[in-house]
Amino acid sequence: MLRFLPETETDLPEVEGLLDLAFAPGRELLSSYQLRQGVPPVAGLSMIARDDYDALVGAIRFWPVRVGAAGDPALLLGPVAVHPIRQGEGIGAALIGETLERAAESGWPAVILVGDEPYYRRFGFTRAAAEALDFPRPVNPARVLARALRPDGLAHLAGAVRPWS
Repeated sequence: MLRFLPETETDLPEVEGLLDLAFAPGRELLSSYQLRQGVPPVAGLSMIARDDYDALVGAIRFWPVRVGAAGDPALLLGPVAVHPIRQGEGIGAALIGETLERAAESGWPAVILVGDEPYYRRFGFTRAAAEALDFPRPVNPARVLARALRPDGLAHLAGAVRPWS
């Protein structure tokens, strides 16, 4: 059985170790990291998954970002990581589903991510929803996806995606 818990300061070393294990070296050079620098992840939405042995088997983080000249708020999802020996068990999907519900309940209007549309489409993310966004370079624009968390969530979301602070 898995337990989904909010990520805390004490989880940080384990989460960073999982991210290092799950992603290629140099992950900090990705454009999405530009948006995260100096900004803490959103408390209550950044979560971890622990198994029966209390081992960290998954993690997800959300970051606040601003969009366009008006600085409209949105969330940046990522990274989502699952320990390599536990991939394929639905842990990542469960983390995404749980946290998207929490994000909607918290009043966030929309979520942006960089990822594969065929995977994220089942959670409501599309490239079409992100067409009006100018994501920091370098990024493959075909991988910038978005989804609304409320009916008008994407109505005013257009322009440059930039850090929260």
